[in-house]
Amino acid sequence: MKRIVFCGFRGTGKTDIGRRVAEQTGLTFIDTDERIEEETGRSIPDIFHEDGEERFRAVEREVIADLPAADVVISTGGGVVTDPVNMEHLRRNSTVFVLHADIDTIEKRLQRKPRPPLTGLPLREEIAQMLERRRLHYQAAADFCIDTSGTTPQAAAAQALTILQHGTFDRNLREPCLAFFRSGRLPPQCMQRLDEILAMRPADPLTRLVGVAGYPCAHSKGPKLFNALFERYGLDYHYTWFEDPELDEILRVARQVDAKGLSVTIPFKKDIIPLIDEVDEHAAQAIGAVNTVIFSCGTARGYNTDWIGVRKPLVDKKGARAVLLGAGGAAAGAAYALVDLDMDVTILNRTEKKAREMAERFGCSWGTPDEFAKIRPDVVVNSTPLGMKPDDRMPVSSDLLEPEMTVFDLVYTPPVTPLIEAARKKGCTTITGTEMFIGQAKEQFYLFFGIDVPEATIRERIP
Repeated sequence: MKRIVFCGFRGTGKTDIGRRVAEQTGLTFIDTDERIEEETGRSIPDIFHEDGEERFRAVEREVIADLPAADVVISTGGGVVTDPVNMEHLRRNSTVFVLHADIDTIEKRLQRKPRPPLTGLPLREEIAQMLERRRLHYQAAADFCIDTSGTTPQAAAAQALTILQHGTFDRNLREPCLAFFRSGRLPPQCMQRLDEILAMRPADPLTRLVGVAGYPCAHSKGPKLFNALFERYGLDYHYTWFEDPELDEILRVARQVDAKGLSVTIPFKKDIIPLIDEVDEHAAQAIGAVNTVIFSCGTARGYNTDWIGVRKPLVDKKGARAVLLGAGGAAAGAAYALVDLDMDVTILNRTEKKAREMAERFGCSWGTPDEFAKIRPDVVVNSTPLGMKPDDRMPVSSDLLEPEMTVFDLVYTPPVTPLIEAARKKGCTTITGTEMFIGQAKEQFYLFFGIDVPEATIRERIP
């Protein structure tokens, strides 16, 4: 039987609930904190006090890596989810439950079972701060969530066992959900896989969906890449296309099938913001576009990873003079990345009003494509969709390109666009849209599952 893992903040009931699930299933129960104390011969408070948290985390990492691969129920420490190496080990061929509770409940429980403080703050403030700090990690770790605030360990264990037996998809919704997917442009073999996952009596009721949401989105490389990564890391997920002209319909079906998350693409990156519960304040709010939505523990939270895919290939160009072509959804993420690299950015767009509005948001200069020649940038970033179709015109004339320029085309299908081809002929340094795709996909996978995939692993699996 696959491993069953319980994660969550201290005081959410991991040990009590884990023991009860182990008793009901006849599996061995392991508490990682207890195993750390057994192997070191010291209490966890002593390790924290004498050696510090860093040493404790190192020992914890060793214990996690050495856990049995199957037929066991595991309860982990509250901070285990913050380490991607731990998540890679714990998630492999396992079902991970994240237990959560409100602050009042956690505070009352911890007052009865004191543990070493993690900060110098009063208990309630510490709980609030640590929950916020680990929130991203808990939502990434969760295959399934259970709220233990107002329930007993027996009831929470029973809920976990029900999920293990039946999953969380309401089979009464099978036909309307399948009808939605049939209305898209899914290949027959992909439709067959969805039919198996959403079957009335599936072989594995715990398989969950993730997908790309857009219209159109059949060109996306996401399904092949993510499904290959699921196999690589032993994750019980399937990535598919949520293609529909109506975003409301996509979100309705995503919630009905209890999808773990969505990669959001054209034309919904802005439109999705008012339709989800929260937006990450660090990038997505500033950019005004969301390309990643995580459904976890009853909340839909949006992020933007596009800017990371733009920033990383250009790190060595920090402080350069840059031209950004376009002022749409993709341009916002690119502008955020270029400004973050302290570049002198000019946004050029055929519609002056859009260029001006975006430039004002990010503190950039602006103009029309006619002004490209007088700027003579060091870096050129194309954020328009020009280049996706064979008969598309160039976003900038090849006559304006110079050998000293670095040309980055965010279009990744086809991998070599007319702009990239022209720039290579002129002797420019070129960066294809594949590099952006790799960077944003790496970050997106981390948000979805808490695993830090090496770039080389992604590159090997790009179709």
